[in-house]
Amino acid sequence: MPDALWAALALVLVLEGLLPFAAPGAWRRAFAQMIQMRDGQIRFCGLVCICLGGLLLLWLD
Repeated sequence: MPDALWAALALVLVLEGLLPFAAPGAWRRAFAQMIQMRDGQIRFCGLVCICLGGLLLLWLD
């Protein structure tokens, strides 16, 4: 289990780094737009990501 956890963390870091590496201007614009969002909007986006990620994991499993 710990090996799978470390592999998952590594995958998250790789995925998180793809956009800033490939398109730094787009990443900067997206980040600037996120800063202007209210806390509730950011929480909703986080909830949607969690749900979609969970559904994707269930579908892949």
